[in-house]
Amino acid sequence: MAAAGAPDGMEEPGMDTEAETVATEAPSRPLNCVEAEAAAGAAAEDSGAARGSLQPAPAQPPGDPAAQASVSNGEDAGGSAGRELVDLKIIWNKTKHDVKFPLDSTGSELKQKIHSITGLPPAMQKVMYKGLVPEDKTLREIKVTSGAKIMVVGSTINDVLAVNTPKDAAQQDAKAEENKKEPLCRQKQHRKVLDKGKPEDVMPSVKGAQERLPTVPLSGMYNKSGGKVRLTFKLEQDQLWIGTKERTEKLPMGSIKNVVSEPIEGHEDYHMMAFQLGPTEASYYWVYWVPTQYVDAIKDTVLGKWQYF
Repeated sequence: MAAAGAPDGMEEPGMDTEAETVATEAPSRPLNCVEAEAAAGAAAEDSGAARGSLQPAPAQPPGDPAAQASVSNGEDAGGSAGRELVDLKIIWNKTKHDVKFPLDSTGSELKQKIHSITGLPPAMQKVMYKGLVPEDKTLREIKVTSGAKIMVVGSTINDVLAVNTPKDAAQQDAKAEENKKEPLCRQKQHRKVLDKGKPEDVMPSVKGAQERLPTVPLSGMYNKSGGKVRLTFKLEQDQLWIGTKERTEKLPMGSIKNVVSEPIEGHEDYHMMAFQLGPTEASYYWVYWVPTQYVDAIKDTVLGKWQYF
């Protein structure tokens, strides 16, 4: 008599376990050499991939461009980022340049900026804002405000060579001619002025000294007609103003062809001086009793040989 089996659709207990046991414990045949090598290689690849997933990403070197890309794209440390800027109108040679410039920069740094804009060497610049701008002081210290006009007077090297060479030659020729003639102070046309003597308000002289032009007009002098005359040097406008009781002549310094002078005999601490306004000696404008310490400064300023401050 056969034993009663499990109902249809039902598996006898232990059948799954037995199947798994058979699957796992079923005897396998020995692997040949090719199969063994393939199995070992697959195991090694799985192990290497697992180790690679655990390693940290390599750090970027300090100088790597990718590392620097995260830095702000602002100006470098040498720029004007974070510095207070001021709007300036730089005027040179009748041309205006609008510039933003750090308020805490010095006059020397401003000259370098002007050089980059105009090509005018710093040594040839006279920079003016309510007078000459000191090289060692900042714009803040001299109270420069936004919108300020900065006047620049000066010539490029090429301009100086082109313009001053004929003047230098003319001045040398004039000196050679003067040496051939009798002293100017003995000539009749000058004696009538010099015989009047020193003006009562003549400026003090310092014999043997050379000084820069004073900040006030040179006064206490005579012109050829014996009238009082004063000289005002308007550096910011590149002009010489010759003032008398009747009127003031405003002359561009570039229009003055030459400047000649000679010590007054018996009063060598004073000079008689002429400004050549035209092509011949007939255009000389004579001034008498010029203090000797200012003679070289007058010539250098008028003829474009810039003084260094």
